[in-house]
Amino acid sequence: MTAPGPNAPEPTGPAEVRFEQAGARRRVEAVPLARLSVELGHLYQADYAEGADRYRELFATVAPWFRAAAESERRGADAAPRVSTCYLVDDYLAAPGPPREVLPPLLRAAEEHGVAIDYLARESACAQLGDVSPAAIVAGSLVCEPTPGTNGTRPPPMVAGWLSNGQRSGPGEAAEAGQAMSPGAQWTPPRQNVPRRHSVFVDVELWDERDGVRTWSCAFLAGVWQLLRLGLLRHAGRPVAQPRPWRGAFPDTWAELPAVVQLGDRPAPFCAYRTLSVLPGGFLPVETAVRTILDQVAVDPAAARQVRDRAAGEGLALPGYPVDRLRYVFL
Repeated sequence: MTAPGPNAPEPTGPAEVRFEQAGARRRVEAVPLARLSVELGHLYQADYAEGADRYRELFATVAPWFRAAAESERRGADAAPRVSTCYLVDDYLAAPGPPREVLPPLLRAAEEHGVAIDYLARESACAQLGDVSPAAIVAGSLVCEPTPGTNGTRPPPMVAGWLSNGQRSGPGEAAEAGQAMSPGAQWTPPRQNVPRRHSVFVDVELWDERDGVRTWSCAFLAGVWQLLRLGLLRHAGRPVAQPRPWRGAFPDTWAELPAVVQLGDRPAPFCAYRTLSVLPGGFLPVETAVRTILDQVAVDPAAARQVRDRAAGEGLALPGYPVDRLRYVFL
C-alpha cells in the first residue's frame, strides 16, 4: 500500500456545522466606568416646595457620608479614585417646578457644603427616552424565580405587573383554578423562595394601567436607574441615556434637558462598578423592592462581560450579581 504524496488532496469527511445565535456577533458598545457612583439624593416636588433651606438641610446631612465614601475609595489606590456624584429629579409623576427655578439653588446648596453634583438625571427618562423605553428593556429582561409547588396558573410579571421573591399567601393555586371549596383549600402563609429559616416575603407592583396607559412604579424606575448607573443597560448594543454636557441657563421644562446632564467640566464617568445611594430612611421599602427586581433581571451578557473584564483589569474583585454591587446609606 502506497502512502499518499505531499500534494494529494485532503481526505473528505462530514462537513463541520456550527450554530450561532444571531446576537452572538452583535457589537455591544462599552461605557467609561468610575470606581463608585454616589447618588446624593432624589428631588421631589415636596422638597422644592420647602425652598432653598430644605436643600441646605439635605446636603448638610449627605455631605459627610459622601466624603467618607470618597476617602474609603482613596485608601490603597495608586491614583486619585474615580468617584462621580449624581442626583435624580422626579419629573415623572409630578415635576417639582421649572428647571430654571429649581436647579440654581439646588446646585448652590451643594457647593456650600463642599459637594459637586457631576450628573443630574431625569426620572422620566428611565420610563421613556425618545423612541426607547429603558423601563420596557428591563421589563423584557425579567427572569422570574420559579416557586416550588406552583402549576403556572398565576400570570407571569409581564402580564400581571407584579413581581415577588416567593409564593404569595392564600388558598393556593388549586383554589385559584376554581376549587375554592375543595377540602385542601386552606390558607397558606407566604414564603420566600430561598429563606434563611424564616421568610422575608416581598411583592412589588411594577406598573399599573388606566385607559390603556401604563404608569411605571417608583420602585421599578429606581431599578432602571441603578442599572443605568452600573453601565449595564443597552438598546441594540448601544448604551442607554449617556450623559450630555449642558452650558448656560437652564430651560423652562424638564423635557428640554438630556436624560442625564453632565454639569462638571471633567468629572469621573457617570457609570461605575459600584453604586452608593445616600437616601432618607423612607426610601428603604423602595430600595428593598429594587433589590427584589434586580435579583430577577438578566442583564445583557456582553455588557456584563465588558464590566467584569474591565474590573479584573484594574484588579477589582467585583461581585458576580449586579444587585450585590449596590450600597446604601439610609439617613
